[in-house]
Amino acid sequence: MPSFTSPDQGDDLEACVLRFSDLDLKDTRLINPSSGLKAELDVSTKKKYSFAKKKAFALFVKTKEVPARPFECKEKWWKCCQQLFRDRISIHRHVATQHDDEICHQTASVLKQLAVTPNTSKSLKSEDSRNPLKEYFTYNREVSAWLPDISCFSPDELISQGSDGGEVLLYYCYRDLEDPHWVCAWQTALCQHLSLTGKVRIATEGINGTVGGSKLATRLYVEVMLSCPLFKDYMCEDDFKTSKGGACCFPELRVGVFEEIVPMGISPNKISYKKPGIHLSPGEFHKEVEEFLSQANEEQNDTILLDCRNFYESKIGRFQGCLAPDIRKFSYFPSYIDKNLELFREKKVLMYCTGGIRCERGSAYLKAKGVCKEVFQLKGGIHKYLEEFPDGFYKGKLFVFDERYALSYNSDIVSECSYCGAPWDQYKLCSTPQCRQLILACPACQRQGFTACCVTCQDKGRRLALSPTQSSFKEECECTARRPRIPSELPQQVRLPVSPRPRPGVGEHRPCSRERQQQDFPRPSQS
Repeated sequence: MPSFTSPDQGDDLEACVLRFSDLDLKDTRLINPSSGLKAELDVSTKKKYSFAKKKAFALFVKTKEVPARPFECKEKWWKCCQQLFRDRISIHRHVATQHDDEICHQTASVLKQLAVTPNTSKSLKSEDSRNPLKEYFTYNREVSAWLPDISCFSPDELISQGSDGGEVLLYYCYRDLEDPHWVCAWQTALCQHLSLTGKVRIATEGINGTVGGSKLATRLYVEVMLSCPLFKDYMCEDDFKTSKGGACCFPELRVGVFEEIVPMGISPNKISYKKPGIHLSPGEFHKEVEEFLSQANEEQNDTILLDCRNFYESKIGRFQGCLAPDIRKFSYFPSYIDKNLELFREKKVLMYCTGGIRCERGSAYLKAKGVCKEVFQLKGGIHKYLEEFPDGFYKGKLFVFDERYALSYNSDIVSECSYCGAPWDQYKLCSTPQCRQLILACPACQRQGFTACCVTCQDKGRRLALSPTQSSFKEECECTARRPRIPSELPQQVRLPVSPRPRPGVGEHRPCSRERQQQDFPRPSQS
């Protein structure tokens, strides 16, 4: 959840203000609920903590209201820290970033009010008791009870016939799960029930899924997810990103329990999803990027547009002017930040990834370093941005972790053939069977036999062709061996130029230079 999202959405703010009218918003003697109090809360009280924090936030914003000027259409503005805010999003963003301590103190005060206000406590309890679905879920642990009724549909309706009649869902939900193994069993049964394939990762911190099937099957899947008490209060329909595809996009169904729902390599107990950067909608992010690009030539530009995906993703599509780390997988991202920490000092960072999930903990890690001026992230990721701005500042294709490799939203090609340098952005696997690299080879070069990723693999392929019974080769090749695990950014984010090399002749394979390493790609992995 974005920290600046309206905390009173769906609640009666005026009733809240009346209920806590005697709350001293300037009492700084209260304990900090983010430290001692929150750690001592039991499960039943945590909901009250969430409720109290929302109300404290809303009350704080309420105290900052001032009348708008007579000729303005709006009735109110907000004034805080000698600044005037004309819209709700900007004041929420300011409060979330500049007044976190005050909100913590006031949250403790609201919690105290809840403890001594019987009516409020009863209303919260009665709300739970009026939810028969939640009560049923608590006692009925049978997986079959949480599968949709598909008896009214024919098998053909549920099974997608190729990518034309199907769909791929991409989603995630960060929330604490007490029994991830039960969720794993349920998700496995649900996907099999709906003939869905794909990958679903479950952990105590939430769920992350990419599944494909018929449009009917994916619609039923979304309905079940949004009705399940585990997720109904944490997700909405907009959290599911869709694209053309189907069950054919994945070789199988894989559902498992992991420590992290996106593998950053750091325990969620150390870096939590609960302290991310400030979420920006696609429209807000678009405006920020527009302002960033307008100042691109200024020497004192204090903004960094950071792509936190892997290098083979950013190679075929990225935002203009971005900093794209040359890392092979997301678990290298924290080390990349550590090694290049001075690059981010006193900077405003605009972060983005495919669907938003990597930014949740990536931004939390960057914030924890305490060097950035501000950290923002694109809510919904590139997926949601391209839905609104297909011809915006993102150029090229969007890499996806399935057999489609990439989605196209515009006609821009930002990458080139690894051999001849012609514009090209369609990945293929290296022709050597044991290799897991992805390569960019245009049709003309493929016809000349340039289908391997590097000299090592080219040689492996020839030897395999001459001796099919030869034992398998090591997967790692020249491309992975020569790539630095954690790259170090050069000053001003500029890499040294590499001398151009001549195009190889027929039957020759050009070795990878440091620059060409960016075009030698591993098989997609969400690690």
